[in-house]
Amino acid sequence: MIGGRRIVDGLSHRLKDDFFVSSLTRTVSARWLGAYRCDVTAGDFTIPVDEPESVGGTNEGPQPTELLLAALSSCFTLAVAHAAGKRGIELSHVDVEVTGTYDGPRFSALEIRVDAGCEESVKAALVEAAARVCYVSNTIRNTPELSVVAV
Repeated sequence: MIGGRRIVDGLSHRLKDDFFVSSLTRTVSARWLGAYRCDVTAGDFTIPVDEPESVGGTNEGPQPTELLLAALSSCFTLAVAHAAGKRGIELSHVDVEVTGTYDGPRFSALEIRVDAGCEESVKAALVEAAARVCYVSNTIRNTPELSVVAV
């Protein structure tokens, strides 16, 4: 049984290592469908992405820049809920609105507005705590290295 135990321990260690390695990266992919439309595959989900008809798209999905804002607003919403749960703060609701200001082919400013249904006395601290754990806002705030590779 000792040999069998070593195998189980080794497998357990390997699974932990595999989980650790896979948790260090996240990959999504996009496939062009013509005009200005593509489908993005993220995990088990497919998200249609498009541009408005006014710029040559078919308006069959959100724009890429809207998805960036959606990633920020959704991540911050979940970060607020997480921070509240860790602190035992009851929430009646969490609504997060993100606005991006266009400046040519980029956003020059992003604003996150948080309406958290909790006591006013804890709201600011809750939002600060959420900012510390929100992956998307932390990524935007601390610009990662970006590489583009033709394959």
